Amino acid sequence: MNRKLIAPAVLLFLGLVCRFVFSGMDFIGYALIFAAAVTAVMLFCKRAWIKRTVCALTAIGLIYLVIVEVPIVKASGGDENAEYDYIIVLGAAVHGDTPSLSLIERMRAARDYMLAHPNTVAIVSGGQGNNENLSEAQAMFNWLTGSGIAPERIIKEDKATSTLENLKFSFDIIRSRGDDPSASTAVVTSEYHIYRAKLLAQALGEEVGGVAGHTTYFPIMINYFIREAFGVTYQWVFG
Repeated sequence: MNRKLIAPAVLLFLGLVCRFVFSGMDFIGYALIFAAAVTAVMLFCKRAWIKRTVCALTAIGLIYLVIVEVPIVKASGGDENAEYDYIIVLGAAVHGDTPSLSLIERMRAARDYMLAHPNTVAIVSGGQGNNENLSEAQAMFNWLTGSGIAPERIIKEDKATSTLENLKFSFDIIRSRGDDPSASTAVVTSEYHIYRAKLLAQALGEEVGGVAGHTTYFPIMINYFIREAFGVTYQWVFG
């Protein structure tokens, strides 16, 4: 076997494993597959201009990735120490009756915040999707009340099917109670998602804080930070 093949072959293998074997590792898989392709070009391509072009485009892509990740990472710490009248807990998948790990991480953050701030009201937002036996809002209500949060402190919003709808419908609830969403509201979501959630809130004309639900597994967190760069780019361009 040609020794030059080892590096791109290993990168390709690891990329395929991340993409198709491990859940929540797809964007790391794509990155490894891309690295395999670049490595193969650099090792086997005979034309210098092609190599230079690939290097330049890769460098530009990496520089852009760093630029877009800066505000994402900066926002990921959240504002847990601030006092908010409302927190909007963004939904995530429910597998049958069982909340996904991402949803549990967000609910833990909401529970901890509400225990530390006893006057805060939570709006749990998320409709019922395919393969879900109950709405995400109901799943969050059940979990939070089972974790010691009083039911009267939780408002269910069970129609939203996207982050934009999570925010829009929750803002409508806050306004219906005679309050201003921009005055004292934070969004509870995964740490990598806080910046984009704030961008979406701004697109709706509101300013919100952030409370971070921390991702349990480091590789999965890195994967979602990479993925989030694409979501933020879309929001920058089309938001």
